[in-house]
Amino acid sequence: MNKLIYIINIETSTTNCSVSISENGFLIGLKEDNSLQYSHAERLHVYIDEVLKSANVSKSQLTAIGISKGPGSYTGLRIGVSTAKGLCYALKIPLISAPTLQSLALQVSNPQGPIVAMLDARRSEVYSAIFDDSCNEIRQTLAEIITLNSYDELLKLSPVYFIGSGVTKSQELISHPNTRFIKNKLPSASQMCNLTHSKFIANDFEDVAYFEPYYLKDFIAIPSKKQF
Repeated sequence: MNKLIYIINIETSTTNCSVSISENGFLIGLKEDNSLQYSHAERLHVYIDEVLKSANVSKSQLTAIGISKGPGSYTGLRIGVSTAKGLCYALKIPLISAPTLQSLALQVSNPQGPIVAMLDARRSEVYSAIFDDSCNEIRQTLAEIITLNSYDELLKLSPVYFIGSGVTKSQELISHPNTRFIKNKLPSASQMCNLTHSKFIANDFEDVAYFEPYYLKDFIAIPSKKQF
């Protein structure tokens, strides 16, 4: 009898504090808080315990830990990665990373063209990547400023699906009839299950000691406006 593969997946790149558990790549438990407030530090460990309990799986049965690697919130990613590393060290199991924007793109149902997964970044920027209709990456992740002419070449050819917190900025500027804006979506651990399971089968693991989130841009502290 083949051993069951249980993977806890952690997604903290945005305000959505999300934890899932998969069995052989299939989602069997999910807990998340898609509020406007960052709650990761308070809720992440609680959600992990609740997901394990709901799936009737003990920590000793876990095969690996999956982490959404970014880009996204600096603080959110740090909390998620620290938690994932702690579990890997304690349980002596491997760490697997999943591209945040690819798991976001997987939320688009039956696309008839490319998918632009995008997260809101500072000022007028977004973090974005482009995927084909099978969610294979066709343009790497970039920090970009959305303009009136963004994605013109793609929009001439077919519908283009925009998804993620960066949609609001894009919708204000891009008005081509081939745009398909999918609103109110954030990365979720529910879409990580197949990605991390496939990487486990391929022995595609991260070095727990040296793994760092993919911030894309250096963290910049915002100076206080108080005058001294």
